[in-house]
Amino acid sequence: MNAETELKFRLAPRKLSSILRDGALNGRHSDRSEQALVSTYYDTSKQKLRRHGLTLRVRKVGDRYVQTVKADGSGAATRGEWGHEVAGARPDLTKVKNTPLADLASKKLPRKLRPVFRTEVHRTTEARRVRRSQIELAVDRGRIGAGRRSRLVAELELELKSGQIADLFRLARNVERKTGAELDLRSKAERGFQLVTGNGAGAQYAERVELKRELSPRNAFGVIAHSTLRQITANADPVRDMDSEGVHQMRVGLRRLRAAISLFSDILPRASTERIKAELKWLTGELAPAREIDVFLKESILPIADQGVPNRGARAISEKFSTERGAAFARAREAVESPRYRRLLIDVIEWIETGQPRADDDRSIAGYAAAVLDRRIRKARKQGKHLDDLDPIQRHKLRIKIKKIRYAVDFFKSLYSDRDQKQLANLSDQLKQIQSALGSLNDFMTHRELATETALAAPPANRRALAFASGFIVGRDREAARGLMKTAAGELHRLHRLHITPGK
Repeated sequence: MNAETELKFRLAPRKLSSILRDGALNGRHSDRSEQALVSTYYDTSKQKLRRHGLTLRVRKVGDRYVQTVKADGSGAATRGEWGHEVAGARPDLTKVKNTPLADLASKKLPRKLRPVFRTEVHRTTEARRVRRSQIELAVDRGRIGAGRRSRLVAELELELKSGQIADLFRLARNVERKTGAELDLRSKAERGFQLVTGNGAGAQYAERVELKRELSPRNAFGVIAHSTLRQITANADPVRDMDSEGVHQMRVGLRRLRAAISLFSDILPRASTERIKAELKWLTGELAPAREIDVFLKESILPIADQGVPNRGARAISEKFSTERGAAFARAREAVESPRYRRLLIDVIEWIETGQPRADDDRSIAGYAAAVLDRRIRKARKQGKHLDDLDPIQRHKLRIKIKKIRYAVDFFKSLYSDRDQKQLANLSDQLKQIQSALGSLNDFMTHRELATETALAAPPANRRALAFASGFIVGRDREAARGLMKTAAGELHRLHRLHITPGK
């Protein structure tokens, strides 16, 4: 097996040529090589290989055919890769011994495999010397095709051939600074499957996290952090398109990553983690107004026109917040188009890949997960007994605690046996109800502030109309809050610790 340590970037096709110009980047380089690569990716009709985290391709290189099996790695930059030369364009499963595909290679599998999509790429490569490390720089231009659908390929790969991973990131930062290249965590295989299913556009949702029980807590954190970062980066284009669900899903990805940092806080290096937390908080803050105003407009403002509010007031408050919504979404778009965002992605991946735990730890993630869930559920239940006495800030903090437990359940779900999944599902449902109720209460507080500010700052011509509409919203939300408090209190009372242990 080869462990492939690489970083992939996407950038404007017109900038690809500048990557290869002499002096464009630091590092001594050797002669270039150029290849035409035609690759066909295979899977079953139900995408069995993909569901197991594997890809199988046969690539034509000149007169040769090379079959490659790839497996998702535990980190953002490293994946397992097994390659063998084969006789022709069809896969040869006799060559998959000692690869993860061997466990799936039944007698029926060769008959079930079919070509799913194809890539045609012109690749230009150079070997770069950065300090004492050898890094291959590859520029790919071409196309991914699946039936009548196709998508352009314009990307750069940096692969560490020998030396220190820190030098790989050193070159990556130089590339970003000089070309505006943006880290892309999707492989060509993933983009091909998205093309096949038609799921490549629009908001992208969290993927299932798969953990092996024998992993250390630090390595398990790497798997989780990588998954959350994929959700963040996958929604960059929807945010640029001012897609409200894309903004929401990028925020979800950020919250999941921040929750994971909190759940594993006792093992993560303090200084570098604090720096990453600060940057994640910055990006979350740039997206927050877009989400808050979007929810306020859709859930509180637009419905009032059918609830007895005079048209003048409903129209005035709707126009005001529609304008503010546009400005907030433009702010979110500017954030993900900024150099700071591009640097953040590189910083987070380097932190995931190279951060060392604070001390030696011989625990498995199974025991660690059980302890984390037990401790956090006990604390949340204890605080929930006094829900009626909590002020809005304290309720908000409790909501965040509940959200972290819910994310922890999602992160650790694969560690539990099939017979325990029902208990996990019930716990997750409880947590969702509590989170939803407390979240709505928090939204009401935000909406009250927005509505009150609107009424007080309204111009004389619309002051009475806006004041009436704002007062209506505040009064309606106050009435709804009573029911939400009752729901949250009831579910918190029924919240119990898990009576199951991962792996048993």
